[in-house]
Amino acid sequence: MKNRLTRTHNVANTLVRTALVSSALLAASGVIARDAQTEAAIPKQGGNLYGIGVAMMPETAGAKDTKTMVLPVIQANFGDRFYINALRGGVWLADSADKRLRFGLAADVRFGWDAADGSRTRGMQDRDTSLDIGPALRWQTDVGTFNASWAVDAGGASNGQTAQLQFVRALIRGPGLRINGLVGATWNDQKMNNYYFGVAPTEGRAGRPAYQAGAGVQTQLGINGFYPLGPKNALLFGAMVTRLSDAQANSPIVETRNQPLIYGGYAISF
Repeated sequence: MKNRLTRTHNVANTLVRTALVSSALLAASGVIARDAQTEAAIPKQGGNLYGIGVAMMPETAGAKDTKTMVLPVIQANFGDRFYINALRGGVWLADSADKRLRFGLAADVRFGWDAADGSRTRGMQDRDTSLDIGPALRWQTDVGTFNASWAVDAGGASNGQTAQLQFVRALIRGPGLRINGLVGATWNDQKMNNYYFGVAPTEGRAGRPAYQAGAGVQTQLGINGFYPLGPKNALLFGAMVTRLSDAQANSPIVETRNQPLIYGGYAISF
């Protein structure tokens, strides 16, 4: 019975992580500035967006092998204040008169990993999924959109902190195909990195020495877009590469510091 519950937990946790990664990419790269208006890389006609897709991503953090997962896609807004993107949610609390500058609070799941999924993590303790909460800022300009956020681990897994800066710009914005590009940098403090990339003395073994990760900055580069199939239907796609910081990449559980995410899917707005 215990093994059955453990397998169920692992499957559910993996699905949660996959859905969040893809939806976070959609949400993060989906907003650009155009003539003082918000343009989304996801079709907005008719209301909120719901869909399904397939993603290819690393088996565990730092792994070189990838896995393919079926995933849900959700992007919903309520009253132009509250929003949900899969398991990410937030509220805008203050705006400029033209709403090009917005400030609010955001909650984002930080996914852990199951030790049994990785060749270098087997025999270690699983790292728990947690919830990061903190202030968020979005500034839309004529050249693109700047996003900034700071958060603490409110779920208590690492008790760490993180901060992110990101720039998003339209690369193609025709009446059909639309593509955005993004670059970003994310700082994780020592507690955050050590929890997810460190190796405790009790987890060490031959070829996997104990390791204490420090603070560091990881970078992201990606594209995101859609191709409309009608007034409410569209094909979604995206790709992102995250380059791990030195503190993360030097961990004995990391096989490669460049971590890819590729996805495609179908969505309909209601």
